[in-house]
Amino acid sequence: MNIEKQIEFDKIKEIWMALAVTDQAKERIKNVTFYLSESELRKQLRDTTDSRRLIEKLGTPPLQNVEEAKEILMIAEKGDCLTPYQLERVERVLAAVERMKRYLEKGKENNNPLAYYEENLDAVEELREEIGRQIRGGEVDDYASRELSQIRIRMAGCQEQMKQKAEQVMRSQKECMADLYCTTRNGRICVPVKKEYKFRISGTVVDKSASGSTLFMEPTAAARYYEELQQLTISEENEVYRILYTLTAMLGASAEAMRENIRVMEVLDFILSKGKLSIDLGAVEPSVNTERRIVLKDARHPLMDRERNVPLQFEIGDNIRGIVITGPNTGGKTVAIKTVMLGCMMAQCGLHVTCKEADICMNSAYLCDIGDGQNIAENLSTFSSHIKNVLEVLREVDRESLVIMDELGSGTDPAEGMGIAVAILEELRKSGALFLVTTHYPEVKEYADRTEGLINARMTFDRETLSPTYQMVIGEAGESCAFHIADRLGMPEEMLKVAIRAAYGEDAVAGYAFGEKRECMEKNGTAEKTDVADKMTKRSTGKIVRIKKANPREDLSTKYRLGDSVMVYPDKKIGIVCKPINEKGVLRVQLPDRKIWINHKRVKLHVAAEELYPEDYDFNILFETVANRKILHDMDRKYTEEVIRHEE
Repeated sequence: MNIEKQIEFDKIKEIWMALAVTDQAKERIKNVTFYLSESELRKQLRDTTDSRRLIEKLGTPPLQNVEEAKEILMIAEKGDCLTPYQLERVERVLAAVERMKRYLEKGKENNNPLAYYEENLDAVEELREEIGRQIRGGEVDDYASRELSQIRIRMAGCQEQMKQKAEQVMRSQKECMADLYCTTRNGRICVPVKKEYKFRISGTVVDKSASGSTLFMEPTAAARYYEELQQLTISEENEVYRILYTLTAMLGASAEAMRENIRVMEVLDFILSKGKLSIDLGAVEPSVNTERRIVLKDARHPLMDRERNVPLQFEIGDNIRGIVITGPNTGGKTVAIKTVMLGCMMAQCGLHVTCKEADICMNSAYLCDIGDGQNIAENLSTFSSHIKNVLEVLREVDRESLVIMDELGSGTDPAEGMGIAVAILEELRKSGALFLVTTHYPEVKEYADRTEGLINARMTFDRETLSPTYQMVIGEAGESCAFHIADRLGMPEEMLKVAIRAAYGEDAVAGYAFGEKRECMEKNGTAEKTDVADKMTKRSTGKIVRIKKANPREDLSTKYRLGDSVMVYPDKKIGIVCKPINEKGVLRVQLPDRKIWINHKRVKLHVAAEELYPEDYDFNILFETVANRKILHDMDRKYTEEVIRHEE
């Protein structure tokens, strides 16, 4: 089970990580767990307190992420040449180290123990100054060395001379030019010459326009300066590499100091992030004990709104090992047990807790069962998941554990669930652990009331406003208030009577004050309830629209007869049925110009055949050609090999 997620410590970690600057500190926060060494825990809590005091006095510390500097340092130690960009990153880290040293020196004035980390920081002044002087804007500065300065001056002179020579040619040979500007092609300065004047210009063709009508030529006078420029470029490159290798070597020589700077900055980032978290949450330093005692005064859940949160007063220890918390739904039981465990875990991780005052014992394990845990994929019901978690808890629990369980024994038959809840409580009591459980079972309250080492507690509830007050009262058993809530929310009196009778018997029904009767009795002690609805008002809802069931299939064979005059839709043409409806619901109709097959649904009877023709009328006269009628006549009299062909 993921304890941190169940009690929301993972969300505290997310807030905490956002306050850290370095990657290493963020990773350490992500993996932090509670300390089992008392001396280490006390040191961590002191660090948190000192860091908060330091930040409150001096403001936000000048920290910087140093992860990139680690990679750069490895490159320098290998002997590879660092780029100007990488050297600037080193210079920024050293500048941050220098600022951090000054920040911590101010802290010494307040006798803050964290300020003495300053002695482990070395800003490596010489290296920082050299990088700052020689590297500017991601490049080696012109004045990084005297030789580089002279080379670049000469390079600028060559470029200017090349431009002047090109412009001189353009002025003297203006009629040969395609345009009045010079340009650069492949690093060479060129003049745009019309193709037909190619041989009038002394120089080399470097490029040509897309149409080929313009040639870009490097004048011979400018070419000499280009060659000189190439030589100077090589000299410049060599001098730049010499400077970069020198700075890289200086960094390699200071590798030990840089590694220590990085380590200290990451340590300080982790420590100071705890102080930032304490300030953001409005937390205080807890006192720590090993006597199995937890006392929280005005405790609040760190993720809840401070203005709306109701402070929790909580105490366990000495002769009390377990607390059974009861009360109404949404009354704050789950929040209360989460607040206790979260506060204890935060304290044991070296963090301050959101209380006015706290005395917290160290725990060897934090165990819990919260939420329904239902999982369809794993075929776990609510009850199954609870039991699975509970068994894991009981396997791990010992006398130095802290256990919380929500809705003990829920998710199954109430009688059996109650029995299981009592059995679990008995096992927890035998283990000697500190534990908090929530329940609605009255039998569990009675068990806690009569069992040594256990005590009841209740979450208070305002029956008038139907709202919880989120106050825990230790030593008293609570009630679920389900009937009062249902009554106030409008459940009919008859339904409430059935519910009370089923839960507590007939006598309880007579003693219950329903609705307005209770209000009147509270006012004058005598008034009777009047005009209170005893039936639930029904609201109209939407209705299901069902598909109309089709009628049994009608007999279509007699629907249209041979010779019936029918109207064909959608054209509304009149035709005569020449073949009745077949098994597919299709009939054949003779139109004025052709015969068609058509579905019976697109046909409507116009005039029945018996109204149009005599009883023994030969319809072949209408539907057959003269040739076919002759063949039919022959077939009636004798054998013939003639075939009647119908147009389809």
